[in-house]
Amino acid sequence: MSVRFEEIDWRPTPMGDISLRRRRDPASGTDVYEVKLGDEFLMSSLFTAGEIALARLGLAGLPDAGVDVAGLPDAGLDVAVGGLGLGYTARAALEDPRVRSLIVVEALGEVIDWHQRGLVPLGADLTSDTRCRFVHGDFFAMAADPGGFDPRMPGRRFHAILLDVDHSPRHVLHARHAALYQPAGLRALAERLHPGGVFALWSNDPPDDQFTAVLAQVFAEADAAVVDFPNPLQGGTSANTVYVARAQTSTDAD
Repeated sequence: MSVRFEEIDWRPTPMGDISLRRRRDPASGTDVYEVKLGDEFLMSSLFTAGEIALARLGLAGLPDAGVDVAGLPDAGLDVAVGGLGLGYTARAALEDPRVRSLIVVEALGEVIDWHQRGLVPLGADLTSDTRCRFVHGDFFAMAADPGGFDPRMPGRRFHAILLDVDHSPRHVLHARHAALYQPAGLRALAERLHPGGVFALWSNDPPDDQFTAVLAQVFAEADAAVVDFPNPLQGGTSANTVYVARAQTSTDAD
């Protein structure tokens, strides 16, 4: 049986002190992993429904494998995830059999290290999957850069980009992130997608009609889905929002 509380790791970072903690949940008897940045809770393994839904809803809008332009069987989907966290979005994406490659962009090397050292529950799963690769970098700077998210293949495009870093488009972890949620930032991000590709975003706030309208300025389609889940700490139900936007195709432009 594990101890009731343990601070597994603590390190200073440019964004503030980050810590990984494990505690025993008395109600379920399971271990709960939590990440804090300074005094602010970033994530908990007790609440993962929104992170999982981000991958599932984002990939649901993509077509099943067919044939490529050369008439050969389509090899599958290439996906980029912004924000590694405890790994639940990445694992949910890898559970889709259509996914052939996954890049996870994480600004904090400490978080990548937790997975590589097996300090978090999903670390071994992600690091052992040959389709998955971690990239240590600033997702927001890379989204605005023509080189994009893959240092090994500058300018690479993806079928889906899934983002879970900020609390919401209005509640960002760093002021420099805000530019991504404006039309110019979203247009630069859309350049990293294949035609018809999907951008999906997790938010801890209720659906924001103004932000959905901004997405609609850039993408062919945009919608917001509410993801409800039980909250044993507060009782009752809590909710996250997942925005899903589809990039234009040549047909849309006609």
